[in-house]
Amino acid sequence: MKNGMEFLVGIFMIAGFVAFGYLALQLGEVTMLSSSKNYTIVAQFDNIAGVKKGASVQVAGVVVGQVSRIWLDDDGYANVAMQVENKLELPVDSMASVKSTGLIGDKFIALSPGGEDELFSDGGLLVDTESSVDIESLISKFAFGSVE
Repeated sequence: MKNGMEFLVGIFMIAGFVAFGYLALQLGEVTMLSSSKNYTIVAQFDNIAGVKKGASVQVAGVVVGQVSRIWLDDDGYANVAMQVENKLELPVDSMASVKSTGLIGDKFIALSPGGEDELFSDGGLLVDTESSVDIESLISKFAFGSVE
């Protein structure tokens, strides 16, 4: 009887570990499993204040990817590499904007598709961008009377 109970507990523990592992891979940032479903687009911004690695990339409010890397290039532009779903066909004249989920909420990248027939391929560079609005500087300008 004792061996039977230990066997059932063992099976239960193994099933729990398998379920936990499955959820961790599905919900986590495991790029080696999902890279075949995505391609990379790089966008150049003047200012990306508040955008972090892992921030969502959205089209019309629907999450289609995430920010995978942020770096500063030699010309002083902030570059954002975005992993977007392969099924998203993004024209080369599209626009990327830094948006906020609220007044002081998390920042994300909003993509506005263009009308060109030519589409972005993996590693394409998007230069039509709208940078982040710095709320603190706007408030200080308003508070100290230098708003024009």
